Amino acid sequence: MFSLFLRFSFKFVALIVFSLSLGIMTAQAANPLVDVDWVKSNTGKDNVVFIDLRAAGSYQAGHVPGAINTSYGRDQWRMKLNGINGMRPPVAHLKKLVEKLGIKNNSHVVLMHGGYSAAETGIATRIYWTLKLIGLKEISILNGGMTAYLKDKTAKLEKGRVAPVATTFNIEMNRSILATASDVETGLKNDVQLLDSRPTDQHIGINKSGSVTRYGTLPNSISIPGRWMTVNDKGVFRSKSVLAKIYAAQKASSKRNTIVFCNTGHWASLGWFIDSELLGNKQSKMYDGSLAQWSRLPAVDHPLMVKLNTQ
Repeated sequence: MFSLFLRFSFKFVALIVFSLSLGIMTAQAANPLVDVDWVKSNTGKDNVVFIDLRAAGSYQAGHVPGAINTSYGRDQWRMKLNGINGMRPPVAHLKKLVEKLGIKNNSHVVLMHGGYSAAETGIATRIYWTLKLIGLKEISILNGGMTAYLKDKTAKLEKGRVAPVATTFNIEMNRSILATASDVETGLKNDVQLLDSRPTDQHIGINKSGSVTRYGTLPNSISIPGRWMTVNDKGVFRSKSVLAKIYAAQKASSKRNTIVFCNTGHWASLGWFIDSELLGNKQSKMYDGSLAQWSRLPAVDHPLMVKLNTQ
């Protein structure tokens, strides 16, 4: 009788351990960053959708087996709306786009940029933010992008184009990561942390982007340029410990209500990804309209602060 009890207890404990291990595996699968070994181990799995973000020619010359290709510009992951560049597309457009790419609600999408620069890495982070905004739960970025994958001589390659199989995707908007101009207005009155992901010269008002109508930055915002977020301005993200040091140096916090902005929501997506997904700030939002929108609003009610007035 006692031996029967022991056998039962052993099986029960084993079942619990197995269940916990599955939970750990699931958590690992949803890690915001994956490496080349993870990609190699998960190639061909049913619910994993690899999306290559490089130009069509580079993609067709050699890509992860089964990976599909999308164009940041041609597929309009962001678009010009009401005269403002870089805005999030209408929900109907995004639904049609993700369904065309074969993305389902239970898909784990792995985004693979070229790994060429921090700016190009921003393609992956902007699409990541967009997919999370419409309710996709499992999304990852290949750290180092395809540059890292192609350096691995054991990594398999497939040539040509993979045609995705159209699916159905149910949009469930996750507005907790979206900031609007109204949110910025409220934030300016309530001491919300504002992080400026643009280059330093634009933050201090020496220069400006052509998409922005006025020089300067949001009052009391903190400069953390997107180029600082990757190693040597390439496609590998800095470690959490280094990112934490950068935050400390700039007197920024990853534990408070935050709105990340730039000119058109491209660099800001990189800043938001660092703040929210790598440093764990779940009170972080991205303002996709950013200064391209803000600078077109009435200057009296929507101020910009110029630190070095050289104009």
